[in-house]
Amino acid sequence: MVQQYLEHCREILTSPYSVVKGGSKEVPLISLFGYQNEYDLRDGFPAVTTKQLALKSVIHELIWFMRGETNIKYLVDNKVPIWTRDGFNHNLEAMAAEGIFPAGLVKYSPEWVDALAEYGQRVQEGEEFALRWGELGPVYGAQWRNWKSVGENGEAIHVDQFAKVIETLRKKPTSKKIILNSWNAGDLSRMALEPCHVMFQANSDGEILDVQMYQRSCDQFLGVPFNIASYAMLTQVIAQQADLVPRRFVHTFGDSHFYCGTGERGEWYKENLSRFKELVASVSEPLDYLNLLSELKLILPFEPEGERGMKGYDHVTAILEQMAREPLTLSRMEIANKPFDELTIDDFNLKGYKSHPPIRRQMAV
Repeated sequence: MVQQYLEHCREILTSPYSVVKGGSKEVPLISLFGYQNEYDLRDGFPAVTTKQLALKSVIHELIWFMRGETNIKYLVDNKVPIWTRDGFNHNLEAMAAEGIFPAGLVKYSPEWVDALAEYGQRVQEGEEFALRWGELGPVYGAQWRNWKSVGENGEAIHVDQFAKVIETLRKKPTSKKIILNSWNAGDLSRMALEPCHVMFQANSDGEILDVQMYQRSCDQFLGVPFNIASYAMLTQVIAQQADLVPRRFVHTFGDSHFYCGTGERGEWYKENLSRFKELVASVSEPLDYLNLLSELKLILPFEPEGERGMKGYDHVTAILEQMAREPLTLSRMEIANKPFDELTIDDFNLKGYKSHPPIRRQMAV
C-alpha cells in the first residue's frame, strides 16, 4: 500500500501534465491534477513506512475533528503544532491592531518566525488568550458537527453531519446519500484555511464499509501521508460505530503537489522542469534516486534554512530521498469501540509499526 504513495509521487514529478505554478502560500510547487489511490484496510494499516509518521499528531487532530472543535488550544496542549501557523495568520491582523504583535510582519521573515513561536507559547500558557486568539473560524470540526444553514422560514438549522453519517449507516446502510461535506461556501471567508479534504462518502452493503474522500489540495510530502492515516482511522471508527467491517479507503486527489522552495530554488524548478522530469524518469532502481539527489545538490541554487534551523521549503529533494527507501511491513491499528466523541489518544494502538527515519521539511502556510 505504501508503494502506491511512492508511485503517485513519481507520477507528479514525471507526468506530461505536471506543471510548476505559484501556490497560494507564496512558495511555487510542482502540481499534478487528478489521481486516485485505494487502500484495502484488511491487508493492514496504510501508515507510510519510508519515513516516520507523526502518528500522535494524526490521532489528536482526528479526535479534535470528531469533537467538533475549532480552537487550537487542545492541539497546542498536546504538542501538535500543525494548525498553529494557520491560527497565527488568521488572527494576526486583529492581534496587531491591538498591539499584541507588530503590524506588517513579512511571512517567513525572522520577525514573523519569532512572533509565531511567541503566539504558540501564549496559546499554551493562557486560557483567556487562547479563547480569543486560538480560534480558526468554522473549519472542519464546525462543519462536521455543527453545519449551519437557514431554513425556509428563516430559522437557524444546525446539522451534526458526522452523527448523521453513522445513524444512516445503521438504519439504511445501502443508501447512496451518505456524504459529509466540509465545503460550506457561506463560511469559507471566515475560515483560517478552506478545507483541503473537502468531502467523504460512505458506501456499504450492510456488512462492509468503504469510504471515499475527495481532497482538493494535497501537500504530497507532508500532508498526504497524514491524510491517508487519518482517513484510514476514520473509516475504522465509523465502521465500529455502525457495526460494519472496514474494507477500503479510496483517496481521490485534485491538485497534488510538491513545494519547490523559496527564492531562486523555486525558480530553478520552474525554468528546468522538463529537464528535471527527464532526470527523474530515467531512474529505474530506488537507490538511484540518491545518485540523482547528489547531482541536484551540485546545481540547485542555495535555499535558506527554515524555522529553528530546519531544512527549508524544498520538498522535492525530500521526496527523492524518501523514494530511495524500500517500504516496510504494514502495521495494524486497533481502536477502542466506544462513542466516537469519547475517544482519547489512549484508545488508539498501532501495532507493529516500523519505519525509516524521519525526513523533515518546513510546512508552507
